[in-house]
Amino acid sequence: MSHALTLMQWLSPAFPIGAFAYSHGLEQAIADGVVADAKTLREWLRDLLGHGSGRADAILLAAAYRADDPSDVDATARAFAAGAERLKETDLQGAAFCDTARAVWGIEIAGLTYPVAVGAAARAVGIPLAETLPLYLHAFASNLVSVAQRALPLGQTDGQTVLATLSSVIAKTAKEAEKTPLAALSSTSFAADIAAMRHETLQPRIFRT
Repeated sequence: MSHALTLMQWLSPAFPIGAFAYSHGLEQAIADGVVADAKTLREWLRDLLGHGSGRADAILLAAAYRADDPSDVDATARAFAAGAERLKETDLQGAAFCDTARAVWGIEIAGLTYPVAVGAAARAVGIPLAETLPLYLHAFASNLVSVAQRALPLGQTDGQTVLATLSSVIAKTAKEAEKTPLAALSSTSFAADIAAMRHETLQPRIFRT
């Protein structure tokens, strides 16, 4: 039970990594009219989770969990970032996660990208990878649903309906990532990657990425 509570705390919106400030390029997709309602939001997030950066994060997290030294996995995560916005997001959130994990739980990690930091921390305290992956992906999707609720006329019920419909792809992606080697890392959600790159020059904008 303590492991589950620790993991829920790490992935809670209250954990001080500032996740609320990042849109992962979704703000640009909304500005472009590509994501405009619950249906298009669901499709956008489904592709991110099943084929894009959500899947990639899960593979990186699993690789970091298996590694005695996560530095090589972290270097791969940085090289794999599709653009400056994505790199800033994973770097700043990861650094904040490391700082808090070190201060509160005494986990000796610092300066890691976000999924790598979570994977390394889960290994350090003995939280099973099979529990960590789906909750990480759920938190990833939940944060983006929250972004959409602030940027679209999307109500709380619609937002929760979108999140609920993503449970199957979250579970599938987590299960596959657990056994996917780092060498098989890939992403094919090109529209989301381009949106994240274009977000660098979006004006005005609310979110950091």
